[in-house]
Amino acid sequence: MTYFREIVLSLWVLSQTTAAYSRALTPLQNAAKAFILPLKASEPSDNPASRAKIELGKQLFFDPRLSKDGTVSCNSCHNVMASGSDNRAVSVGINGQRGGRSAPTVFNAAFLSVQFWDGRAATLEDQAKGPLVNPIEMGMPSHDAVVARLREIDGYSDQFQKVFGGKDPVTIDNLAKAVAVYERTLITPNSAFDRWARGDGGALSASAQRGFSKMNEIGCTSCHSGGGFSGPALPTGTGFYQKFPTFAENDYVKKYDFLGDEGRKNVTKNEADAHMFRVPTLRNVAMTAPYFHNGSVGSLQEAIRVMAKTQLNKNLTTDEVNDIYNLLVSLTGTIPEQTMPKLSQTLGTTVTPQ
Repeated sequence: MTYFREIVLSLWVLSQTTAAYSRALTPLQNAAKAFILPLKASEPSDNPASRAKIELGKQLFFDPRLSKDGTVSCNSCHNVMASGSDNRAVSVGINGQRGGRSAPTVFNAAFLSVQFWDGRAATLEDQAKGPLVNPIEMGMPSHDAVVARLREIDGYSDQFQKVFGGKDPVTIDNLAKAVAVYERTLITPNSAFDRWARGDGGALSASAQRGFSKMNEIGCTSCHSGGGFSGPALPTGTGFYQKFPTFAENDYVKKYDFLGDEGRKNVTKNEADAHMFRVPTLRNVAMTAPYFHNGSVGSLQEAIRVMAKTQLNKNLTTDEVNDIYNLLVSLTGTIPEQTMPKLSQTLGTTVTPQ
């Protein structure tokens, strides 16, 4: 009975604490509720998660043998042991080739309604197929070549059979499904901002609170809204885009070569889409320098000044920049613990060209 009373007392204390937080919420905290990061991403009906599928996807994510010369994996550009990106201005693929854009973080990508800077992939499953056959990135000549490579690696056929079943389970679609299921586990909850928005008044510094207020005041959150600070929740495949730069008559645009990439126009060939980009998440943004689609800005403080001028035509004071900086740092969540997977081996031979 004593143990039972202790449990009841603990639950009562928790309920009273929660109620006290609710009563004590400031108007700014109430506004912040709309920005709380969900704890779990939704999954498509045709690709439900399972422990075995997540493990297979993780192995594929880390396996460099899925690249032409065996040197580049998904993790090479989206390092889940660190920031979910590679912290380079532009990523490096096979043969040391450099791409034209900075790699977005894979953390919380599951909450985006489209993938890539230009939104050319509707889902994580679609996105997983692209880099494999990009000649600059992983460089495989075709998806059929990727499947053939997989079938040469002892152990993968058995794993695909156990996860997907069927007569011929080793397919490019099943590879993409496995990788996407793993990526949907890469959620970073419990940031200082989230704790504050849920009612913990001491979780966020006064400076960060001023930063959130300033972002609302000047219009940053008209684009960087929702749980990912990346725009409203939209149907899968419907991107949330913004022209960048919106105001081009300033020194930043030329200095950082912001007009060198036409963004979504490269996909649609529509002049109206020139310099339109998917609004990126601000979650964990303090970890993902350098910034912007071309990785041209090295510091977060400078990125704040650039955004204010190029998107809102505003010049911020040093104090305002520092407050917004502290707010953005507060969006750093708990990185899910990662362990290196054990990859299936080929005995007495190699699958990569010599």
